Amino acid sequence: MKQLSILKSSILIVLFLSISAFFVSCSQEDDINAKKLSISGFVQSKSNLTSLGVALERTNLLATLNGDTKYTLFAPTNEAFDAFLLANGFANINAVPTTTLREILLNHVVTQVKTANDLPFTGYIKTLAVGNVSDNNLSLYVNKTNGVVLNGISEVTAANNYVSNGIVHVVDAVIGLPTIVTHINANSNFNTLSSLLTTNGQPDYITTLSGSGAFTLFAPYNTALVALNNELPGGVAALTSAQLTTVLNYHVVSGNNLASDLSEGQILTTQATPQFVKVLLSTGPKLKDANNRNCSIIITDIQCTNGVIHVLSQALRPTL
Repeated sequence: MKQLSILKSSILIVLFLSISAFFVSCSQEDDINAKKLSISGFVQSKSNLTSLGVALERTNLLATLNGDTKYTLFAPTNEAFDAFLLANGFANINAVPTTTLREILLNHVVTQVKTANDLPFTGYIKTLAVGNVSDNNLSLYVNKTNGVVLNGISEVTAANNYVSNGIVHVVDAVIGLPTIVTHINANSNFNTLSSLLTTNGQPDYITTLSGSGAFTLFAPYNTALVALNNELPGGVAALTSAQLTTVLNYHVVSGNNLASDLSEGQILTTQATPQFVKVLLSTGPKLKDANNRNCSIIITDIQCTNGVIHVLSQALRPTL
């Protein structure tokens, strides 16, 4: 009886190991088959990405995403496309101008393979899209404080889908082409600046900085504006409407001035005419303002469709 019991146990163990090996083998085979799909193949295989498939085909991007070059695709769902079309007054995907649709789709594509872990916790990466004022690729703001959110509007809902030529992250909103205002609103470090731009009595900066441009915005972080508030007699609240307009205009220059366009000693004419700032590069990029304060540029070339943003650690102070 004891030998029979041992025999039964041995049979059960062998059977268990065989079943386990079968499921492991199937799982590995599924993984291998999944990785045989290209990015285009993955999109076309998913019922919740059919709108994206139609859009990629219409813009001749299916072939691009079917090759050997490694890409990361942020893939909007059908629901995301429906919301985008409704919000922008398009009856369907075919109603979107082809050139516009192509750039929007390219704004979802990043070169190289970027897993969710590879993406910055908070920071900027470049997409394959370009705007209206420069050949510099558009910037995409990533915030992983709570999930993975792109440009403040689109959240990754299914990350790290590996394919033969890269990786796909499914997202819940179409990532439109970003204006300067898009990037100001996306990054909470600009909350104070955003608040000042929408202060009653000010020019309509939101409409202006969402327009065709081109503009260069030297954008102070919240901490920089708090420091300026402490520096000004009576603080920002004591400024007249005209003075506050001067302060804000002093941070805006015409044209899409990339970091590579700036040179030592260059004088930039601001929109607080006729006040200027001077470029200093020899000890790290800075702007010298009308009060001889050297304000460091800590992030450069946040590219938007209508201009570029450079981040300042210290706000510029014009003559008031």
